[in-house]
Amino acid sequence: MFVKVCCIADVGEARLAISAGASAIGLVSAMPSGPGPIADGAIAEIAAAVPRPTETFLLTALVEAEAIAEQQRRCGTTAVQLVDYVEDAELRRLRRLLPDVRLVQVIHVTGPASVDEARAAAPLVDTILLDSGNPSLAVKELGGTGRVHDWATSRRIRETVAVPVLLAGGLHPGNAREALERVLPAGLDVCSGLRPNGRLDAARLRAFFDSIH
Repeated sequence: MFVKVCCIADVGEARLAISAGASAIGLVSAMPSGPGPIADGAIAEIAAAVPRPTETFLLTALVEAEAIAEQQRRCGTTAVQLVDYVEDAELRRLRRLLPDVRLVQVIHVTGPASVDEARAAAPLVDTILLDSGNPSLAVKELGGTGRVHDWATSRRIRETVAVPVLLAGGLHPGNAREALERVLPAGLDVCSGLRPNGRLDAARLRAFFDSIH
């Protein structure tokens, strides 16, 4: 099972996540709100310390292809997670600029319209990630909310698109198994559910993996 442990703060947390079985780690760059942002220099340092085949995801709120590509090159991650809406033309341009980088478009599941949004983005990216933010707020929520969204809508999206779907949003050791069974995603993405005091908790991390195996 593919599991991405997100909001990694330093090399120590990255090693802890990988030793527990993480397939990928998430590195959060500047955001309008939410937990875990670190400087691009720190992202680059952590990404360089992570051995393959573990993937490294740069979470970015940028929406213009040139700026996103420039940030990815600075950070050296294997994937870019686009946490805000990116226009189709920019996604096409980004694919040309970063042909060997996994492009992950976040869809914030707020209602039935999210299905159409996912369907439109899927042909232009490698992966869809379903989260529980709210991009329409004055200060955008683009992840790390700790909220569970409607898994029935997530299931519809997973059944609709032809690319792998990762599920995020309020996951923790107590609901990860149910999330897998209800949505049948290609993988899970967890941040706040493993951080009772802001730091990655080793016991919760082990419990999360135990719950899905």
